[in-house]
Amino acid sequence: MSATTPKFARESWLTFRLAVPLIIGQVGQMLIALSDTLMLGWLGVVPLAACSFASNLIYVPMMLGVGMSIAVSVRVSHARGANDPATARAALRHGFYLTLALGALTLLGTAAMLPFLGIFRQDPEVIEAVPVYLLLVAASMVPAMATMAWKNHADAMDRPWPAFWISMGGVALNILLNWMLIFGNLGMPAMGLEGAGVATLVARTAAFAGLVIWSGRDAAMREWVPHRWWCMPDWAAVRNLLATGFPASMQLLAEVSAFVAATLIVGMLGAAPLASHQVALQCAATVFMIPLGISMALTVRMGEAGGAGRRHAMRHILTGAWAMGLLVNLCSATAFVFGNQEIAGWFIEEESVRQMAASLLLVAAAFQLCDGFQVISVGGLRGLDDVRVPAWMMFGAFWIFGIPLGSWLAFGAEMGAAGVWWGLVTGLTLNAVMLGVRVWRKTIK
Repeated sequence: MSATTPKFARESWLTFRLAVPLIIGQVGQMLIALSDTLMLGWLGVVPLAACSFASNLIYVPMMLGVGMSIAVSVRVSHARGANDPATARAALRHGFYLTLALGALTLLGTAAMLPFLGIFRQDPEVIEAVPVYLLLVAASMVPAMATMAWKNHADAMDRPWPAFWISMGGVALNILLNWMLIFGNLGMPAMGLEGAGVATLVARTAAFAGLVIWSGRDAAMREWVPHRWWCMPDWAAVRNLLATGFPASMQLLAEVSAFVAATLIVGMLGAAPLASHQVALQCAATVFMIPLGISMALTVRMGEAGGAGRRHAMRHILTGAWAMGLLVNLCSATAFVFGNQEIAGWFIEEESVRQMAASLLLVAAAFQLCDGFQVISVGGLRGLDDVRVPAWMMFGAFWIFGIPLGSWLAFGAEMGAAGVWWGLVTGLTLNAVMLGVRVWRKTIK
């Protein structure tokens, strides 16, 4: 763009250009879960409900891995700017150690929890169906979390597209293996829900292996990845990663924990409401990856503007990101309002569950704008190194207002799953207002 281009348009274009590969990468990570939801829905209500229950138990530790991988991206981008391959290699090595350890702890914690799944008060059929699938998905977190560190390293090195195509190869492999192992095609046994777990584990392991092999062989990456892995950690570097990664994890966990709690509350209502909840939640979560990618780009751009002494540009950058998120979420809200029946029908054939999922998609349409606005605002605040207060704001909005209200609406007002979702709308709306006001005030010239 020329120097005469209006500042708002120029800053918006720069944010958009940075956001595109990040959005595609985030959507790519969701496609394995989306394909599992879609294909297990064809088996029936209980397998789909079990998929929802297992996936949501895994989301909480997964957010810790995402936070650590964000820290890798920050450290590597700084090292790349300083032309310091040794620091970038150390960031990846220590990030890999941390995410691998988190994945292993997730697997061990899940195995220890299996005898006590009844405390979540889910439908007995779901509890009976879920253990093997849950353990397989937990095992897949070991390669999945390690992959996050490597992928964020590639993104920070401005090499997002090869990592994206490797991820897409993992998605394609997962879909193929689902088709073979869930339904018993090409001479394979029909394993149902457990087949989906095996497919997820194999696909995530293959994607991790592909990313490691490519990083070691790519000419632009070879100097920036560790040559020696088995050496004593630099504990100062580990603490540095944790100082960045833990607050980022807490911000992500504030929202994710609320949705996990919502899933458990819905699960108390029975397998059918939980299955419908999974359909609507998976659709909303996939769309959410777009404003999340914009948020990640905004973090980088706000940080760059602050470091370069360009505070006068911050509001143009912020409002451009808000406008992009508004456009995306208007489109998704429109799709959920006018296409809710068709979308629900892609996942489940049983009429009562399909109608319930369609009604939840209408509620999801109501919170699209607030959800996109709040995640973009928190990305701007992160770029301003303002992480602790926003995290507490998010926890307060969800856990003081959203979840208690949703629980009362579900049981006290007898609104069922829809009541839980209206509680989420309340929490997201409060977050959108509080975080939007905070980031706007923080960007005063």
